[in-house]
Amino acid sequence: MRPKEIRYIPRNLKDLLIEMKDTSELMVDLAYSAMVYDDEDIAEEVMRLEEKMDTLDYHMKIAAMLSTRRVEEAEEMSGVLQVARASENIANAAGDIAKIVLMDMGIPMELKLAMREADETITRATVGEDSTIAGRNLEDIELDTEAGMWIIAIRRNDEWIYDPNHQTRIRPDDVVFARGHDEGVPLFIELVTGHKYVPRTIQHERFLIDLERAVDIIVEMKNMGELSVGLAYSALLFDNDDIAHEVKALEAEMDSMKHELQHWVLETAKHVPDVNILRGLLQLANSAEAISDAAYTIADTVLRDIDLHPIITIAVRESDEVITKLVVQDCSPIVEKTFGQLKLETETGVHVMAIKREERWVYRPNKKTIVRAGDILIARGSHTGEEALFEMCACPLDDKNDS
Repeated sequence: MRPKEIRYIPRNLKDLLIEMKDTSELMVDLAYSAMVYDDEDIAEEVMRLEEKMDTLDYHMKIAAMLSTRRVEEAEEMSGVLQVARASENIANAAGDIAKIVLMDMGIPMELKLAMREADETITRATVGEDSTIAGRNLEDIELDTEAGMWIIAIRRNDEWIYDPNHQTRIRPDDVVFARGHDEGVPLFIELVTGHKYVPRTIQHERFLIDLERAVDIIVEMKNMGELSVGLAYSALLFDNDDIAHEVKALEAEMDSMKHELQHWVLETAKHVPDVNILRGLLQLANSAEAISDAAYTIADTVLRDIDLHPIITIAVRESDEVITKLVVQDCSPIVEKTFGQLKLETETGVHVMAIKREERWVYRPNKKTIVRAGDILIARGSHTGEEALFEMCACPLDDKNDS
């Protein structure tokens, strides 16, 4: 099979970097969707997007070389290429996850169910005739702020719409795939179907008792991989050494978890009639660890104090999923409330990755974490969600006038 020929087309560096970041993150979401729902169509789309990433990477390298004339410019551009390479590596890891479906590798049902309870879960639902979102476009629906979910794909009869935009109109009988916080799933299901959410109970044979620890490790690796990428872009955007060092620490922890996972899988193999059912677990662990490695590649530009081209921060801010920073004022209504009470993910669609409290960092805050005045929140989500977060945290007008 002859390699695909790529012809150079002049492209803007910023647009290329934004497209590479958005495409790689979309691929990860689609790849996990394909794995959870055994969907070969989605897996094939991931492989098609991987080819697209190869093309984008080629154009990025040519554009970078053409844009430098002096050593100083070349040094700045090295950081751009390092971030682009990380996006390409994330895309490759997503492709490896998709191959689990295409190569019919084994994935225990326990893991598919557990994946739906991860920090950020993947879910799907069919649009009902009496659904309030039927006939409306995504800009009007604003599912990210209504349910804390982000639509990544729509299946319409035999056609697919991947990475839909604000103007995409939802129709009855569309099958909608979305990503978001697990607390948003009931809200999402009710909005899409038009019916009350009823949790499904799936009966399955629990013959992999020894594998329970391995399943826990895989889910944690997925969570940590996605956290690493978000924190890496945060370190880049805010030029923050502390966050970059946390990404480095997470990468080292991911290595240890992968080795532990390999041990558990080998232990379980002695009790499983067909070891093929375990192959997918090893592939998933390798992919999650590769995503963490790519995140470290991004954070490394901060740790090595590379002079970053301003185009990088512009691209991170203008991509589909934005990174934001918010300082909690004394008069903010969220002060002294827990994240469980605030339900930020479902109310704004924004996921808080970290909090800086005085000189200490709190990563992955949970439902019991209390918000304090002076906290600096580092979060990611849509542009609409960012606005909703600022509005939710803003001081009452009376307090502003008094100050």
